[in-house]
Amino acid sequence: MSNEPTKHSRRDLMAGLRSPRVPQTLQASHVVRPATPAGGSTLRLSCRAMACDFSVILNPGCTAHIEPAGQALEVISAIEDWMSPYRDFSDLSLVNRSSPDQPIPLREEFLRFLELAETLFLQTGGGFDPATGALTQLWRTCRRESRIPTESEIAERLPRSGFQHVRITRDPPAVTLLREGVWLDPGAFGKGFALDEAVSWLRSQATSPQDFLMHGGHSSLIAQGGHNSHLGWPVGLGNPLFTEKRLATILLKNQAMGTSGSNIQFFRFQGRRYGHILNPFTGWPVEGMLSVTVLAPSAAVADGLSTAFFAMGVEKAVECCREMADIGLILIPQPDRGVRLRPVVIGIPEEQIWWDEDQVQWD
Repeated sequence: MSNEPTKHSRRDLMAGLRSPRVPQTLQASHVVRPATPAGGSTLRLSCRAMACDFSVILNPGCTAHIEPAGQALEVISAIEDWMSPYRDFSDLSLVNRSSPDQPIPLREEFLRFLELAETLFLQTGGGFDPATGALTQLWRTCRRESRIPTESEIAERLPRSGFQHVRITRDPPAVTLLREGVWLDPGAFGKGFALDEAVSWLRSQATSPQDFLMHGGHSSLIAQGGHNSHLGWPVGLGNPLFTEKRLATILLKNQAMGTSGSNIQFFRFQGRRYGHILNPFTGWPVEGMLSVTVLAPSAAVADGLSTAFFAMGVEKAVECCREMADIGLILIPQPDRGVRLRPVVIGIPEEQIWWDEDQVQWD
């Protein structure tokens, strides 16, 4: 079974990322609008991969779509086999164990994965960086030891961190790590890449459903068509301060959504809270941002940019987003006072979002 997407769609995606376009900024409005779109009955198929649940959600009624939807989930499991840094003989682990300046041959999927990583790294000025594994490993070790890294430990890892230490060639397909101790970590967009590959395979099937929603761990989603008489799929945006509350509903159609935040993965040390998303330039957890949601043509791009924009902060994230085509952005900074949030929204039409006005405050 092939899970390779068409090269045409991949080229279009890469070209779109390089084509500047200035989206419109959403302005708050109190115009009477249709009721918030709601979900209806669905059929769900799920599997466990990449330490989370992946699901394909279908509209009920057509049993012919069940088998290809289930096979699409098998594509994700196959990708985990070569992508996981926690499997000793995965392709990624072999690269991470390689010696400096030693070219490692790549399968086509892995090459596409790294090429997209390089594109996002360059587009965000290093805000997205999947080669910060040396720092990530340090913080994981310190968390197990119930401490935080010392300044000298951070300083020792920073020179071994960064995608500038990774060289990719297409002829022949290979990757070379240029410094000792560089470690690739796919966590920032690996789920999104797997979703894109699975959706590409599903769309190539004769019995592919026209309407579906696929997600990985609920933070990475990609939708096609509509649901419950809506023109898209209504998906919830959680409140990063009160995770049981829905901050907004977004109508997602023929696009992907990725959300990054530190409201779930964090730890406390001496009364201070440390999130899991690191600033790739300093090696320390990002402060001041609660969550970032990105809408994009692909799940990998949405995931990668949500992580990058989280690390970059409001001003740089907005500036970078304005230079990208077909990218929507919702930033949720830490409020200065109170618990009502002040979202910053770029490039998403007002009619695509329904906010809970009791939870937000507009400047």
